[in-house]
Amino acid sequence: MASLATTMPAGRAIRPQLSSDDVLKRGLMLVISLYLIVALALPLYVLLSKSLSTYHFDLDTFEIQRSDETGTNFGPARTVAQLNAEVQAIAPEQLATGSDGRLSVTNLFKDFSFRSPVKYRIRGTTDSAAFLVGSELKRGTEWVELDSNTFRRVVLRPGRTIGLDNFVNYFSTPALANSIQNSLLIGAISTVLVISIAFGLAYALNRSQMKFKSVFKLIMTIPILVPSLLPGIALVYLFGNQGLLKSWMMGNSIYGPIGIVIGSVFFTLPHALLIISTALSVADARHYEAAASLRASKWRTFWTVTVPGARYGIISAAFVVFTLVITDFGLPKVIGGQYNMLAVDIYKQVIGQQNFEMGAVVSVLLLVPAVLAFFVDRTIQKKQVALLSARSVPYEPKPNAGFDWACFTYCSLIAAFILVMIGVCQLAATVKFWPYDLTPSLRNFRFDLMDGGGWGAYYNSIRMALLTALFGTVIVFTGAYMVEKSEGFRTGRTLFQFLAMLPMAVPGMALGLAYIFFFNNPANPFNAIYGTMAILVVCTVTHFYTVSHLTALTALKQMDREFEPVAASLKQPFHKLFLRVTVPVCLPAILDIAIYLFVNAMTTVSAVVFLYSAETQLASVAVLNMDDAGDIAPAAAMGMMIFYTNVAARLLHGAISRVLLTRTQAWRHR
Repeated sequence: MASLATTMPAGRAIRPQLSSDDVLKRGLMLVISLYLIVALALPLYVLLSKSLSTYHFDLDTFEIQRSDETGTNFGPARTVAQLNAEVQAIAPEQLATGSDGRLSVTNLFKDFSFRSPVKYRIRGTTDSAAFLVGSELKRGTEWVELDSNTFRRVVLRPGRTIGLDNFVNYFSTPALANSIQNSLLIGAISTVLVISIAFGLAYALNRSQMKFKSVFKLIMTIPILVPSLLPGIALVYLFGNQGLLKSWMMGNSIYGPIGIVIGSVFFTLPHALLIISTALSVADARHYEAAASLRASKWRTFWTVTVPGARYGIISAAFVVFTLVITDFGLPKVIGGQYNMLAVDIYKQVIGQQNFEMGAVVSVLLLVPAVLAFFVDRTIQKKQVALLSARSVPYEPKPNAGFDWACFTYCSLIAAFILVMIGVCQLAATVKFWPYDLTPSLRNFRFDLMDGGGWGAYYNSIRMALLTALFGTVIVFTGAYMVEKSEGFRTGRTLFQFLAMLPMAVPGMALGLAYIFFFNNPANPFNAIYGTMAILVVCTVTHFYTVSHLTALTALKQMDREFEPVAASLKQPFHKLFLRVTVPVCLPAILDIAIYLFVNAMTTVSAVVFLYSAETQLASVAVLNMDDAGDIAPAAAMGMMIFYTNVAARLLHGAISRVLLTRTQAWRHR
């Protein structure tokens, strides 16, 4: 032993040898990390690069020689700028272009004829100068000799510069720059309204003894099951030019900020309610007993005990709502009118004007408030302390007839608002011709006779949602298990956690546009999935990765970390422990992840609106396209089909959960 000690290097610790299970866990973590890098980090990098890129034709970087009629003797080389100075064929405004810009050079020769025996030579004066001969790219300073027929297919490619010119151009355009102010204003107003309403609902559900709490909770989840375009359509039927309640607008238009705010309250309310309700459900009765013994008024108790106890939930809900509102595309597209919002600007720049660089600029600008809100929220959550200790006494509200009835009335009003919005869409979808012929009819469900992809779009959505739920659940839960149950490898696990949390801060529009730039590049080895169902599944899984990851981590943290050492001591490989113990124990969370991914895959618009093809059009995008075409009733019908499907999926999820959990979770009730 003494001789062994003398042979060991001083000051160096002995590192335990990695087992085969540890190597496999790190390998799987690396694989899923590579997935997140390819599906998220690299596209975002390309998006940022695109926003900083400007493209411009520099006519001095190309030279052309022309032969005589014999095609043998060539004249002196002249730059394209010199040739253009004589004929003025290329206007100055043609020099600024996009990345796919092309400039023909045949107009520089007034007597050009593709049947002429004259020959031409063309080259770049720099190594980066590029031009196309048909579909063949040429680059560099070597002369390329062409006959007249081939020369007519020559087009110049623009040069690329890196800088902030695109951002300067954006902020110098008042209509575009106003979108930032509009988005922030709508986000702030909607957040204040939603948090106020949601807090009242959460307080009523947790601090009263009113009846029908479960019914109200069920109704409040309805907006999660529909795409954000649907409340916009409902508002059109309620307050539009032919709306049932048009007179309630008192001369104001629903198309604009009013409609966006009302619709935002509708589709973000469940998210805020869930967070705030969770915060209010955790309360220590001793604090209220102390306040009562000190003869504090109910109002003072509310502000000194209730609100401080729920402050982290309120702040977190506020950031979630603000992010959802400013990054949403569907609602402002349907009901926004001429009121510009950042997410709609991206759509207009890309689809309307084919200006991908400016679309990238708006995407980067949209990323900034979303990322800031995300990191501020994470910072605040880290400061949260436990509200319940081992000595805490759970708070039980006492019956109070007046207060309980007030809470019931308040919840009924909010529930009526949600049910009316859904009911109007149902009515619009099932009448012949609103508002003139209200005879019940299913004509609006004849999707194959309208623009939008027909019934095929609906079936594509179901297929995409099922694939997203299946592969997304496997990827997310496996990744969460590897990062939670692996020993050591702190740096790798930290990086994985960062990648897993990043999708929550990335708006769907920005992610979709980033996918265009990244996957549509022929040099990308993953280019083959562009335009297929696979890219829609990858984008949707990535977009909703963070919440699923946190759900899985929460379930895994409830399991004792001694399971792994015990399995290792029994020489059992970790995959047996994973399949026989971890998966059955965490089955409720796994099912929750699957239904979460399915529902969001059915309702998402912003993340996939740039990525679908004629064969992979989706139901949520069909709602948008039908609304654009003026087929508002069929759009409402398709939106209701999404709602029916999600309700059915929820019911099926509940039935499957009950059966499987009865068999796998009996240990919880022993």
